[in-house]
Parts: sequence; structure tokens; C-alpha cells
Amino acid sequence: MDSQRNNKTALFAPEPARDGRFSVKERWQDCENLKSDDPRNLLEFLHRQMNEEIDGMECAAQNLADFPDAPWELRMQIARQVSDESRHVEMFRKLFEERGGTIGEYSVLNFQFRIISVLKSLEGRLAVQNRMFETEGIDAIEPEIAAALEKGDTALAELFDAQLADEITHVRYANEYLRQVVRDSPRTVMSIGRDMNQASIAFLEVMGQESIDAVTYGVNEAGRLQAGFTPEEILQAIAGKKTVSDSK
Repeated sequence: MDSQRNNKTALFAPEPARDGRFSVKERWQDCENLKSDDPRNLLEFLHRQMNEEIDGMECAAQNLADFPDAPWELRMQIARQVSDESRHVEMFRKLFEERGGTIGEYSVLNFQFRIISVLKSLEGRLAVQNRMFETEGIDAIEPEIAAALEKGDTALAELFDAQLADEITHVRYANEYLRQVVRDSPRTVMSIGRDMNQASIAFLEVMGQESIDAVTYGVNEAGRLQAGFTPEEILQAIAGKKTVSDSK
């Protein structure tokens, strides 16, 4: 029991603060996870996404607090990300409430903050938050824009389009910084790799294999190129997702 508790502590930071309106869960399976044909499905998604943007804002702000000696230009990029994420929070909240939602109506997960902020290095945090999680966002948002337009939901499509543009810039500055760090200190790639592996283990514990296997979107090649990935890295990502898809 003690070893399990210690392992969990190593994988996750404490929950970020939320007020009494929110029902915070630790695992995906404990949330509502309404089916796509449920009329409340979109509202649940908007509420969950609003909280995930809060998590993104908190992670970036925590980086500013925890790494005051980081290069000034990098700190400015992180500060811009804080501003962008806060704007995303308001975008999702506005649409959620306009469509009849009440804050706290659905459960939320704070997996991003808990997985990222436990990491000890700024390089590891940027690799996980920006290069892993936000890159998945770049892939996921593009088909959501198409689906929203097909339904005639221009307000949702415009929200996603604005979010995608910001996510690309967040991933790009992290890619540029991490490449410079690895060039200057090649050994850094080992610690970054360990942090990304730890994050993957923690993510699996939170989400469960079933929810991960349910992902159907592919790789946004154009978006990843704009975000600073090389063609070789994009081909590797495509091959990785194809391997996962073939194994289902």
C-alpha cells in the first residue's frame, strides 16, 4: 500500500484549487463521458474543455513561478501562453453558458496540471505540455472544425479555429527552445525522454486504455509543420498512429 501511494505521489502533483461548484475526479471513467448521441454531449465537452484550458493556463503560470531564471524571451513566450489559455477559458465558458450550461454541471479532470507540474525541469514540462499534449490538440482540433462546419455550427468552428492558431504557436516556441537546449547539452534529451515516459504512464493511469483506444483522429501534417516539427518527425507520428489503429 505504501509503495502504491509513493508511486502515485511521484506521478502526480496535488490537485489545483477549484471552488465548490466543481466536482473534480481523478480518473476518466469516473466522469459522465456522455455518448455522442446524448443531447448533452456538446455541453459536457465545452465544460470539460473549459477546465482543461484552465489547467493549461495554470501549468504555464506555474512555469513562470518555478523557473524565474529561464531566458527572458522564453519567459515572455510562456507569459503569452498564459494569456492565450485564459482567453480560451473565456471562449469556452461563453459558448457553454450561451447554450444553457451551468458551471459545475459536469465533472472535471485536472490531469494536465497534476502530470506536468510534478516534473522538475522546465524542459520536461514544455516537452509534455506543449510538445505532447498541445500537439495532440493540433491533431484533434482540425476534424472538429470540419464537423462543426458540416453541422452549420459556425460559432463552434470559429472558436476551434482561433484555438488551433494559438496551439500551433505554443508548440512552435517549445520546439524551438527544446532543440536549442539539446544542441547545447545533448544529454538533456535523456532527462526529457524520462519525463515524457513518466507523463505517458500517468496519462494511461488517468485515462485508461479504453478511452485512449477510442481516439480516431489522425495527424494534422500542415499544423505540425507550422508548429516546428520536421517532416521526419511527422512521418514518425503518422506511423505511430497507424500502428495503434492497426492493433485495435
